[in-house]
Amino acid sequence: MYQSWDELESNCKGCTKCGLCETRNHVVVGVGNRNAEVMFIGEGPGENEDLQGEPFVGRGGQLLDKMLNAVDLDRNKNIYIANIVKCRPPQNRDPLQEEQDACIDWLRNQVLLLKPKIIVCLGRIAGMKIIKPDLKITKEHGVFYEKNGIFMMATLHPAALLRNPAQKPGAFEDFLKLRDKIKEICDHTYTQND
Repeated sequence: MYQSWDELESNCKGCTKCGLCETRNHVVVGVGNRNAEVMFIGEGPGENEDLQGEPFVGRGGQLLDKMLNAVDLDRNKNIYIANIVKCRPPQNRDPLQEEQDACIDWLRNQVLLLKPKIIVCLGRIAGMKIIKPDLKITKEHGVFYEKNGIFMMATLHPAALLRNPAQKPGAFEDFLKLRDKIKEICDHTYTQND
């Protein structure tokens, strides 16, 4: 395990643990406040993310930013965003189990350095990997689970909301529940000014 963010990021960017390294443009390590109490985890980079080297920058990311903004969260100020896999799966397919397994230690190290109080899993794949393998995203989104002293919740993936806009109100409810949980257990998420 790496003891500093800089060491972690520089080593992660040179990773060749799985075949995804052969087709990537950028390793998408993560973005945000390295002292954040709230961490968002998606499944993996898409095309825009691979090109820009930052998670959630395409249309789904724009929707995510709007939802974050509605509850006073900002990727550059008071949260941190990462993914299960750091390299784009071809054609944006779901990351294979062996790709997730090869990459998960990078994420574990990020969680260790960040020490978040809350983790929000964006979508089914992240929820099943982080919260529980049999998670049913359509039924269990917005439900908090506590694991190892961290409150965890899954919500619908922004890309899924773009495909099915009727699910947006339910997802927005999840963000309101998140805001309430932040106010309940976090010390500085809503007072961060740096």
